[in-house]
Amino acid sequence: MAVYGIDLGTTYSCIACIDEVGRPTVLRNLEGTDTTPSVVYFETSDNVIVGATAKDNAVLEPDKVVSLIKRDMGRDITYPIHEFGYTPEELSAFILLKLATDARTTTGEDARDVVITVPAYFGAAERDATRKAGRIAGLNVIDIISEPIAAAINYGVLNPEQDRTILVYDLGGGTFDTTVIALRDGNIEVICTDGDHELGGADWDARLVEYLAERFREEHPDAGDPLDDKQTEQQLRRDAEDAKKALTTRTSYTVRVMHDGRAAAIEITREKFEEITKDLLDRTIEITGRTLATAADKGITDYDDLVLVGGSTKMPAVAARLEAELGLKPRLQDPDLAVAKGAALYAFEETYRRLLRSGATEQAQEMASKAGLSAEQQRQIAGRQIKTVASHAFGIVVVDRETQAEQVAHLVHANDELPASHTEDFFTVYDNQTAADVRVMEQAGSVESPEPADNNEIATGVIKIPPGKRAGWPVEVTFELDTSGLLHVTAVEKETGEKLELKVDVGGMSEEEVERSRAALSRVQVS
Repeated sequence: MAVYGIDLGTTYSCIACIDEVGRPTVLRNLEGTDTTPSVVYFETSDNVIVGATAKDNAVLEPDKVVSLIKRDMGRDITYPIHEFGYTPEELSAFILLKLATDARTTTGEDARDVVITVPAYFGAAERDATRKAGRIAGLNVIDIISEPIAAAINYGVLNPEQDRTILVYDLGGGTFDTTVIALRDGNIEVICTDGDHELGGADWDARLVEYLAERFREEHPDAGDPLDDKQTEQQLRRDAEDAKKALTTRTSYTVRVMHDGRAAAIEITREKFEEITKDLLDRTIEITGRTLATAADKGITDYDDLVLVGGSTKMPAVAARLEAELGLKPRLQDPDLAVAKGAALYAFEETYRRLLRSGATEQAQEMASKAGLSAEQQRQIAGRQIKTVASHAFGIVVVDRETQAEQVAHLVHANDELPASHTEDFFTVYDNQTAADVRVMEQAGSVESPEPADNNEIATGVIKIPPGKRAGWPVEVTFELDTSGLLHVTAVEKETGEKLELKVDVGGMSEEEVERSRAALSRVQVS
């Protein structure tokens, strides 16, 4: 039974599996590269191209190309292309299908059973959208796991004899996470996590684009603004990414900007690049500091390793700043591929454990034998535990009886260990109140806040109150957050036994829309 791990990235994605000797191996796409640009080009409504060709066409036909899709996962938006509207889930499904199709061509086996990774700081809506994208692509999504956990699994396999406490600094193309993880006796425990899923290498690129455009305007003040032309803007984005990559090893790089019949050769030094992006790096350091403070509150103050994950960590300023701030020597350990490899390991191990739990021991043994696992390795996998934490806080809206002001009372807090369960009594506000609204909220900002505006409403319901009750009548509310980040909410009126069970509606596509999109995608040529 072949299973796969997919790193569905903001700017690049890749897929991995376990080879015949039990090692995680990234499968190259049909273009011969380990990673595939997360870019979708609609040549026609029936012919969709994903990857490098799509990225190239962004310069020529920008209105037919979509990128940075991951930043919109979980949002109720559509992209208008060829008179159709595509959701982030549908666009991500095209990328997943490209990865799975190329993997099948390489291995000769269906790449259907997958684990997909997401940023640790993704909330319920984003995780649900990622799972739906997999279903639209016709995949069986075994699980959704956080990128730092996948990186830690890969790290743990490479360093199997050591108990370590590691700080994972994950700066990808469009998202940033920092996570403290303990590796103990082969088990993985997430201590705490923090991040910003709208901060990543693409923001460094954007600063370079602005700088190049500004320098061009200085040299040619009578020419038009290059950012007003979509094709020129797309070319600048390509040039900016090339410059960023070049400046990881070079101290200067020259970009030739052409627009409105004019040209300018603009030199960018590494020093200038680091100057115009310093505030972005500062934001990652601030978030890392918050993570370390949370870990300290949990008794973790000493670290064995600082592991850098994500292609953007190759920028020299990242390692230099972290070493200066933390006193730890950062380790660049397969930053582009570690997440996909870890996801493949998790997919294999979790499938093996599920087969054992279901009594399918022969099938589990066949998997282990095919991967060349020893009896001791099988024992370790069977007993391995992964403990994680909530990335966001969840609560309900309550009313202050004196001021009548609304605020959010959180029952599950960010970095609570999962699974988490909390029950609390809340009370009616008025005499003779016949019903109570139960509005479930998820933390939207970087820190927990009682202000409703700093939270997103993800579910709502009404529970009946018996007639004739005075203000202060209790309603028992229970929040249960499972290890996949799925939330279950119940409210109970104890006298009558009236019970409200809320299906958490995290927005995005409904189940019916997912099935329709899956059927529609099957009729589209994706390459």
